[in-house]
Amino acid sequence: MEAFLHGMILAFGLILPLGVQNVFVFSQGATQPHLVRALPASITASICDTLLILLAVFGLSIIVLQFEWLRIALMSVGLLFLLYMGYTIWRSNPASADNNEPLPVKKQILFAVSVSLLNPHAILDTIGVIGTSALKYSGREQMLFTAACVLISWLWFFGLIIAGASLKRLDSSGKLMNIFNKCSAIFIWGTALYLLSGLV
Repeated sequence: MEAFLHGMILAFGLILPLGVQNVFVFSQGATQPHLVRALPASITASICDTLLILLAVFGLSIIVLQFEWLRIALMSVGLLFLLYMGYTIWRSNPASADNNEPLPVKKQILFAVSVSLLNPHAILDTIGVIGTSALKYSGREQMLFTAACVLISWLWFFGLIIAGASLKRLDSSGKLMNIFNKCSAIFIWGTALYLLSGLV
């Protein structure tokens, strides 16, 4: 039970901060006409997180932490991706609903995969924190730890689309969402600068 609780607290702590993945899933809840239409983004992000958690727990963390060049390559690709995502989010304008059509299912899935698997923070956090924390456990306890991390991930992403849909009902003009997007873009650029400082 201690392993399960540890996994829940750790996963919640890692997933809670505002990041590219969270911003995207939340925005789908806010821009899709119905909550069900935002499910592809939520489910895809959850599956990607589950995959990263399983890879981290079952050995990938040991490989990545041993090769500095691999860590630098991941961070470099992620840095460019974050700069691009920040620019895209800054340019979006939810206030003009006519020009802000909801993403179709295929694009939702592609975007969710990219913000999950090209996000250096998600990769490094999962591998560096969850992967190394899992080394403390073995057998049944390791399975409980892993299950807790996965459970929190799925609950969180479903919660995000519900929160996005709630914001849309409160903010029919799109002005609050526009402010949220601008703040998110600044945060994402800040994350990119932080990554850059780790490379130089």
